[in-house]
Amino acid sequence: MAVLSDEIIVSTNKQTVRHRTSPLFDQGFRSASYGSALIVLAVLAGIIGTMVYGGWPAFQEFGFGFITSSIWNVGADQYGAWVAITGTLTSALIALVIGVPISIGIAIFLTQLCPPWLRRPVSTTIELLAAVPSIIYGMWGLFVFAPLFANYVQIPLTTLVEGIPILGTVLYARVPSGVGMMTAGIILAIMIIPFIASITRDILDQIPTVLRESAYGIGCTTWEVVRYVLLPQAGVSIIGAIMLGLGRALGETMAVTFVIGNANRLSLSLFDPSSTIASRIANEFNEAAGMQMNALLALGCILFVVTFIVLALARLLIARMKTH
Repeated sequence: MAVLSDEIIVSTNKQTVRHRTSPLFDQGFRSASYGSALIVLAVLAGIIGTMVYGGWPAFQEFGFGFITSSIWNVGADQYGAWVAITGTLTSALIALVIGVPISIGIAIFLTQLCPPWLRRPVSTTIELLAAVPSIIYGMWGLFVFAPLFANYVQIPLTTLVEGIPILGTVLYARVPSGVGMMTAGIILAIMIIPFIASITRDILDQIPTVLRESAYGIGCTTWEVVRYVLLPQAGVSIIGAIMLGLGRALGETMAVTFVIGNANRLSLSLFDPSSTIASRIANEFNEAAGMQMNALLALGCILFVVTFIVLALARLLIARMKTH
């Protein structure tokens, strides 16, 4: 069957029969497609409008100080978002630092080095990890990973770096309970690895085989093929995959709420408890009222803005890479 403009051509062994499509059907199809796009924009506008309307009293009350203040005192009705903002950005950054190299390594292994009999089991496992609910990651992180992390990482490392400049601050755990910023970043890294790895694997698979074979033909090693052929060809798309993982890390709620410690505290130590925007909203939204509710909705606005800025920067970076 072939479609030409507004006619459908049905080929048989004996003859070709032409059926003209109804103009009403074509117009209905156009209207349905247009309406689907408008629904998405309308839902997004509704969400933004609701958050701005609900959070506006907090912005009016505290002004720009709402963003820069680290105070969150429900009893005194004093609220600041700085701790939650830094916690969100720091945990997401840790997740990227840990997750991106592992994800790219998995994708390279599956496309270049993996034996055929092992490729399907590994690919299936990666895809299954993407389907695990976030609350399962959170429970596993709290009850299994956190005690092991405290006993075998935090306590020995704290003893080792105590008194050392910089390291003695960044890697020192005052209360080595296993929960904290680093634990949240590691759990987030585990969560974003399946997304980045799967997309990167598909991208590397789509690179023409002739490019790889040509590079091997002139004597390149596997590392040289990956470094100088595959990664430059797939660089823009890999950045897009990383930004998708970053978006997941910025907005993750339940898993982070379990393992970050939920403390309104600014600390230079990666092992100390903290909080993120999403975890604070999840912890307090059910019992919030008055100005506290306004402050939580204002936090939602800030999270939206932070995510929008990150995605905008990603698009600018991709556009710049395409021009070079």
